[in-house]
Amino acid sequence: MCNLYSMTSNVQAIRDFVRTSRQWRENQNLGNFAPMPGIFPDQFAPIVRNTEAGVELAMVRWGMPTSSRELFEAAKRRAQKIRQKEGRDLDKDEFNALLKMEPDRGVTNIRNTTSKHWERWLAPEFRCVVPFNSFSEFKADEGGDIWFAFDAERPLAFFAGIWTPQWTSVRKIKEGEVTIDLFAFLTTEPNAEIAPIHPKAMPVILRTPEEVETWMTAPWEEAKKLQRPLPDGLLKIISRGFKEDPPPEGETPAEPPTNPQGSLF
Repeated sequence: MCNLYSMTSNVQAIRDFVRTSRQWRENQNLGNFAPMPGIFPDQFAPIVRNTEAGVELAMVRWGMPTSSRELFEAAKRRAQKIRQKEGRDLDKDEFNALLKMEPDRGVTNIRNTTSKHWERWLAPEFRCVVPFNSFSEFKADEGGDIWFAFDAERPLAFFAGIWTPQWTSVRKIKEGEVTIDLFAFLTTEPNAEIAPIHPKAMPVILRTPEEVETWMTAPWEEAKKLQRPLPDGLLKIISRGFKEDPPPEGETPAEPPTNPQGSLF
């Protein structure tokens, strides 16, 4: 499970890579944003997504909705704790209120695309690509966070993702109910480099503009073929033990974003 990655390329590099056949959304004020050497779940991060107005680059919150069944079971467990504490059962209205406020921290990685829960977001209008320069898989006895990239220069690539507009949920109890855009990216079987660190999965990575175009526009029967491991030998371990990926040797460390949850526009 990849729950930490970096994005340090600039807006123009992203646009140059994504040579889509669709039009970019007009009148986007795409100023640059600060490098993000450590992106964690539930933070806002840049994605390139399909919209009715065209392809756009936007800052979106990481973590797609959890299934209603999982949230229902979580609310039942909370109701059981109340029963044990107060010695009474919740009535229907009380349980529904509890369910409505059940925190949904979001699903960051998506593996089972045959699930009914994910089927609604597999069409091209809900697909996105997530720019990254490196990503981490955690293994304590190997040094903690193990950072992977194509080489020490950390060239730009993309995760294959999906997004949903204006989803209403409770992400954090203290935050309350919010309505926001959300995204996550797909995973698949690990290749030879990832398997010793994380034997269950690796992110679905798109290496070329052609793969990005296929993911963003093709029918699902064609696009789903991209949910496969990278060929062995392409990824390198470029650092260990850091919660933020250090810059390549000789470069100045990145300043943190001044508004990490803001918009690019």
